[in-house]
Amino acid sequence: MGSPETEEERSNDESPQHTVRVAPFFMAKYPVTQAQWRAVAAFPKINIDLNPEPSKFKGANRPVEQVSWHEAVEFCARLSRKTGKTYRLPSEAEWEYACRAGTTTPFYFGETIMADFANYDGNYTYASEPAGIYREQTTDVGSFPPNTFGLYDMHGNVWEWCADPWHENYQGAPADGSVWESGGNQNIRLLRGGSWCSKPWLCRAAFRGRYGPIFMVGDFGFRAAVSLARTP
Repeated sequence: MGSPETEEERSNDESPQHTVRVAPFFMAKYPVTQAQWRAVAAFPKINIDLNPEPSKFKGANRPVEQVSWHEAVEFCARLSRKTGKTYRLPSEAEWEYACRAGTTTPFYFGETIMADFANYDGNYTYASEPAGIYREQTTDVGSFPPNTFGLYDMHGNVWEWCADPWHENYQGAPADGSVWESGGNQNIRLLRGGSWCSKPWLCRAAFRGRYGPIFMVGDFGFRAAVSLARTP
């Protein structure tokens, strides 16, 4: 987890690079779509209201956006009560593990990123890739190649909320992939993956975005995780 000091455009908060043993879990194949959001928003309220149509860029199969961290948590809570399974936001470590899918490069498809592989601001370049398309909006989930875990849109399209509060670096981070609650800033939550309007280096697997959990921004979405049930 984290980036080596040789990685282009890395930040100090991605240090120290360290090993994490992640417990088995399921990760959603796609970011939560607007159709999925609308369905769950109709379930009974648990803690807060949910706007069934929050997104700026409309489309049933586009990722939901303009969703706060608190709203993402409410979505998971409603879905959990409806299904009897425990849906939740992934930990930051789980997210990076799922994104990398066994790779150690800045992106799961290699050392560089191209507009054919992800939805980001293609006016900017990273490493050796040429300038590309800037679509200026979200795209349907699954429009670009998945990683070897079969997960789509881990780079670009929408930022994805993680469960963890913000820590300035990985000093003292848990080694088991769990949510790092102790000592963190509860008024700031982690976002990962970059978005349709992000420069390419912000879409790296190791990059750590952060924002207040009350904010609803036009490129903030999420995907859900479920812990793997263990047999006695």
